[in-house]
Amino acid sequence: MPYILKWLCISIIIGALVGTASAGFLQSLEWVTNFRESHIWLIALLPVAGFLIGLLYHYYGKDVAAGNNLLIDNIHDPKGIIPFKMAPFVYLGTIVTHLFGGSAGREGTALQMAGAMADQLSKPFKLDKSERKILLIAAIAAGFGSIFGTPLAGAVFGLEVFLIGKIRYNAIFPAFASAILADLVTNLWNVKHTHYHIDLIPKLEFLPVLYSILAGIAFGICSAGFSRILHWAGSFFKSKIKYPPFRPVVGGIIVALAVFAMGTTRYIGLGIPVIVESFERQLPLYDFALKMIFTIITLSAGFKGGEVTPLFFIGATLGSALSLFIPLPFGLLAGMGFVAVFAGATNTPLACMLMGIELFGAEGGVYIAIACVVSYLFSGHHSIYTKQKIGEAKNKRYESDRNRSISDL
Repeated sequence: MPYILKWLCISIIIGALVGTASAGFLQSLEWVTNFRESHIWLIALLPVAGFLIGLLYHYYGKDVAAGNNLLIDNIHDPKGIIPFKMAPFVYLGTIVTHLFGGSAGREGTALQMAGAMADQLSKPFKLDKSERKILLIAAIAAGFGSIFGTPLAGAVFGLEVFLIGKIRYNAIFPAFASAILADLVTNLWNVKHTHYHIDLIPKLEFLPVLYSILAGIAFGICSAGFSRILHWAGSFFKSKIKYPPFRPVVGGIIVALAVFAMGTTRYIGLGIPVIVESFERQLPLYDFALKMIFTIITLSAGFKGGEVTPLFFIGATLGSALSLFIPLPFGLLAGMGFVAVFAGATNTPLACMLMGIELFGAEGGVYIAIACVVSYLFSGHHSIYTKQKIGEAKNKRYESDRNRSISDL
C-alpha cells in the first residue's frame, strides 16, 4: 500500500501537469498551422526562424539540446535533475518550426516537456536513482499517451522505448496510471484528437497474412532507412557547418525553396490531412519519399519537434501506395504502415500494436501486429533514438552488443 499510494500521488501530479501541457501544446499547434496555411509567405522566413532557434539553444540550451536522448540517457544512468527550461525551450522551438513551415512532429516536444516537468518532483518526494528512472518512464508514458490520445500505447511505449527487448515491470503501475490520467486531463480540456477509420478488413486467411508480412518487410526497410539517413544528415550538417545557429538557416533555405518551387505545403508541418487522405484513397509512391526528405532536412538541421508524426505520415502514405502492388485494402495498409514504420524506427513493437488497436479498432489487430513485428525485425538495430540500449538482441549477431547504445553500433 505505501508503494501504491506514493506512486498514485506522483502519477496524479504528473497526469495533471502533463495532460494540461499537452492540451495547451495541441491547441497551439492547431493555431499556428491554420495561421501558416492562411499566410504562406511566412515560409520565406523559415531560415530566420531557424537562426533564432539555433541561437537560443547554442547560448542558453546546450544542456537540454539532446532532447529525447537526454531523457533516455537519464533512465539508464540518472545524473542531475533535468533542467526545467527544457520544457519551454522545446515548446517554443517546435511552435516556431511549425509556424514558419518546417516538417516536424509533436511527440518529441511532448516527451521533453513531460520529462522536464516530472523530474522536478524528484527532490520534493526524495526519490533515489532507481525511483527517478521510474519517474521518467512514467513521464514519457504520460506525454506520449496524452499527445496522441492513446494511453495504453503511451504506457507501454514508456516501458519499452529505452531498452530494446526488455521491459521494466517495476514501473508498470506508475506508467499506466500516469498515461491514463494525463489522457483524461487532456480530454477534460476538450482537446480533440484526429480519428482514423479503416473501411475494409479482409477475413483472416493465408494470403492476406502473407501480404501483411511482405508489407511489414517494406515498412521495416523504410524505418531503418529513415533512421540511418536522419543520423547521417545530422552528422553532415555538423561537419560542414561549425557554427550551430547557421545549420537551421541552411536547412530552412532548402525547405522554403522546395516548398515554393513545388507550389504546395503538403509535405511540411504535421501533415494530418494527408494522413487522413491515405485512409480514403490510394496515394502515389512519391508522397512518403518527399515527406521523408523534408523531415530529415528539417530535423537534422536543428529545428525542433518530433519524428513520430512524420513517421505516421511516411508509413500511412507508403502503405496506401503499396496497395498498387499488394492486394490488400489501401485503408488497412495505411493503418498498418502508420504504426509499423514507427515500430521499426523506435524498436517499440508492443506499444505500436496497442496504438493501432486504440486508433483503428481491434478488428484489424492481427494484421497490425504482423506488420509491427516484421517491421521491428527487418529494421535491424537502428533507431531514431541513439541512446536506446540493447537489452535483448534481435538476433545472435548482436548478442555481444547487449547494453550498448544504438550510437555505438
